[in-house]
Order: sequence, then C-alpha cells, then structure tokens
Amino acid sequence: QVQLVESGGDLVQPGGSLRLSCAATGSISGITLMGWYRQAPGKQREMVATITREGSTNYADSVKGRFTISRDNAKNMVSLQMNSLKPEDTAVYACFADAYWRKYWGQGTQVTVSS
Repeated sequence: QVQLVESGGDLVQPGGSLRLSCAATGSISGITLMGWYRQAPGKQREMVATITREGSTNYADSVKGRFTISRDNAKNMVSLQMNSLKPEDTAVYACFADAYWRKYWGQGTQVTVSS
C-alpha cells in the first residue's frame, strides 16, 4: 500500500504561481511513475504531468512551458510548480503513484485561479 498526501492548493490570481507537493508513505520502494492529474467541474480528468524515477518528464500540451514537475526520491515527494496560471487551470489536482501494478491516488487539492 502507498499513501499520498497533497498540499499547496489555494486561490490565486491569473498570472500567479503556485506550488503543489505530494508526499508518499508506505510501500514506497515499489513506486515507479509519479505525477499529477486534474479534474475541473463538468470535465474529464486529464493528465497534467508525469515523472519517472529516473527523472524523465511528460506534460500535457496545455501546461507545457508553464508547469514544472520535479521529484525527490530520497524524500519520496513529487512537486508541481505552476506559473502563469490561467482561469482554465482551475481544478482539483490529484497526485498519483504507480506501484506494484496499480495506481494509487491522493485525496486531491483545490486550485482556483480567479481575480
């Protein structure tokens, strides 16, 4: 079992920045891929960014150049630095970790971009 706890969600103005963090505990030695998904009201969940244990990253086209995912394997944490935020980035952001042939999820954290 892997437990994930996110932090950092908040209300921010358009153009602002926010940093999300996700801490993993439990059977962490089996974690391979980590990352973030988001889901806005009335929309499907979408992948935001992923990062492998070796540091290879992948981003949704909508966030490329604005968001940066990073990972600290020693601390078992993954972070998402979000810059130049737009109202359309408003969503619940959830951290995930792939481990032991299944996907584990955090509880999600709300990001609201509004003036």
